[in-house]
Amino acid sequence: MSAARYPTLPSRMTLQAFKNRLKGAQKGHSLLKKKADALIIRFRKLLKELKTTKEEMMGEMKKALFSIAEAKFTAGDNISMAVVESVKNAAVKAQIRNDNVAGVRLPVFRLMEFQTDDMAGIGKGGEQIRGVRVAFQRLLELMVKIASLQTSFVTLDNAIKVTNRRVNALEKVVIPRIENTITYIICELDELEREEFFRLKKVQKVKKRNAEADEKLRREMGQHLLKASNLLEDSEFSPDADLVV
Repeated sequence: MSAARYPTLPSRMTLQAFKNRLKGAQKGHSLLKKKADALIIRFRKLLKELKTTKEEMMGEMKKALFSIAEAKFTAGDNISMAVVESVKNAAVKAQIRNDNVAGVRLPVFRLMEFQTDDMAGIGKGGEQIRGVRVAFQRLLELMVKIASLQTSFVTLDNAIKVTNRRVNALEKVVIPRIENTITYIICELDELEREEFFRLKKVQKVKKRNAEADEKLRREMGQHLLKASNLLEDSEFSPDADLVV
């Protein structure tokens, strides 16, 4: 019993403190349980969305590779050189923001607007190159989305593990220990009350016995005094009686 409770001295103040502590632990357990449920719901939603996005990315990747093969067939193998020469600055930029889910910050990546020069001016194959650009832009959007979902997925997984450990610690360790401590304090206080009640009864019994003894002694002393008074009255000196004798 002592190993499953907190070491403490039994008193009314300690009992009230542990009752307040129990209420706080139970409230915290309830809140953490709700947090874990909310995280699990979001986790399952992310898992489903991640699976769908990866399947979509596979299809878009096939389309992008097919479009670049078509562009090379139309414009020739030197298409990569023409594209590299036309690039002056970074065409794609990404932003990051945090999405709050039950107190857990999830990083979300978002692509900014694409800023690329139109490749239609290239002699032959301009239309195919433009199609390649659109296909790979769509593929890049899906890859950034998958990176965002994957990062959020890992973050949520770690948060769920930490939250579940805290819930289990409160449910299996902290709350039972507090309850055992409260039970121990109540038992000790009841035992002290019984001892105090027994002591009071013992004191009252001793006082009653002493009072009865004092009363008996007073009665005996009163009787002795009465007898002595009677003897004095009976043996009172009488001169006439002595002369007659």
